[in-house]
Amino acid sequence: METTRTTTVDWTSELVEQLDLHWRTQLRPRLAGLTDEEYRWEPVRGAWNVRPRGTGSAPIQAGRGDFTIDFALPEPDPAPVTTIAWRIGHVVVGVLGARVAGHFGGPPVDYDSHDYPGDAATALAQLDTAYAAWTAGVRGLDEEGLRRPCGPAEGPWADASMAALVLHINREVLHHGAEIALLRDLYRWRD
Repeated sequence: METTRTTTVDWTSELVEQLDLHWRTQLRPRLAGLTDEEYRWEPVRGAWNVRPRGTGSAPIQAGRGDFTIDFALPEPDPAPVTTIAWRIGHVVVGVLGARVAGHFGGPPVDYDSHDYPGDAATALAQLDTAYAAWTAGVRGLDEEGLRRPCGPAEGPWADASMAALVLHINREVLHHGAEIALLRDLYRWRD
């Protein structure tokens, strides 16, 4: 007689671990030692960056502090190359921060009201804070929470499950993290 074994999968833990393993063992260690010069280095002319207020050339300079982030709506095709500073700002605000605010009770954040830092240490502190808040929020989702629709705040993701959104955010952090790692390599090996 054959018996059937049932394995229970803790999907919340699996979703968190997918990103957290990468964060702990690859992405966050690759950001160690990031200098201010490297943080705002422009690998090509016309790159989008985080710049002192009033010095940007993009159609939109968003932010409330001494530094702003370059943008355009709609995004140009092809999209401009972006710097490490720009990518970190995007992950902090648009990828993690807005979702923490919308789903886990975090403080409101958007591109216009964010205080973009001009230095690497502050940017990394913001990234660490946003990442910790996101993973804490995801850890708090039970099976029902993972199944529920994201809701209208997520625009095209409104009808998608929170699990689908978590997978999307994981992909976004992995994607932008890989771009940041490549920019660090290019900076190190520049002429």
